[in-house]
Amino acid sequence: MTRILTAIVLIAVVFALIFFGQLWMITLFAALVAELAAYEYLQLAKAGGARIPLAWMLTGTACLFLPILPFWPLDAQLPLLSALAITLFTWTAFRSPLETVLPSTAQGLFGLLYIAFPMTLVPLLWKQEDGPALLVFLLVCVWSGDIFALYIGKNFGKSKLAPRLSPNKTWLGSFASLLGSVLCGLAVVFVSDRLALHGITTMHITEPVWQSVLLAILINAAAQLGDLLESAIKRGVNVKDSGTLLPGHGGILDRIDALLLAAPVLWFALLFKDTFKLGAF
Repeated sequence: MTRILTAIVLIAVVFALIFFGQLWMITLFAALVAELAAYEYLQLAKAGGARIPLAWMLTGTACLFLPILPFWPLDAQLPLLSALAITLFTWTAFRSPLETVLPSTAQGLFGLLYIAFPMTLVPLLWKQEDGPALLVFLLVCVWSGDIFALYIGKNFGKSKLAPRLSPNKTWLGSFASLLGSVLCGLAVVFVSDRLALHGITTMHITEPVWQSVLLAILINAAAQLGDLLESAIKRGVNVKDSGTLLPGHGGILDRIDALLLAAPVLWFALLFKDTFKLGAF
């Protein structure tokens, strides 16, 4: 029951922001989630022996969100990332044991690429022409896949998918996750069509159905991989959950691990569609 109540509250907050929020609200919320996830990642990295300053991790995460704001150029992200990398490299070289300089610098930079950069795509997606529809489609595909995998895989699955990384995941759960994402993604398309017939274009989706199906498959595949990869990090340092902030769900990083790969995949898919003139979402 705690897990369900937590999920309901989170979903309500997220959807309220998507449909009634402004860019600065979406950006602030995404940055806050990224900061909390970055803190949890830092604890995992420290458990593995890395020495990464908390101030650098939190400041670096915040800095990557600055180019989203109107008075910053978006292409400032890469120079910021380079400056942050050199700053951490310098700190570890002078303040850490020499044998930890390279792994600590690499793990700190990876944390920004793994958590902060994907979360910056959330407000950037929202800014697109059909931003609310994009985000709803993305989140529904990610969340529905997770729900289908949890309940079907847990109750009926037998063959293990990747026992070394996540012993509870099964092939049946993985297939159910894929099917759930496709079905719920199509449900989003159906609802958007019905709303459009009544003059409500907030959820307007123009792409052909086959593209939506393909997009749902890509998002689900990335989400499942993201879940497994975060499990690899946790198992590598003998930790069950990334944190305890969300009752019944573990940590923030545990909740967004799938999104951290799914959001970039959606972003690149949109770039691909734009490059080859396949139409808007």
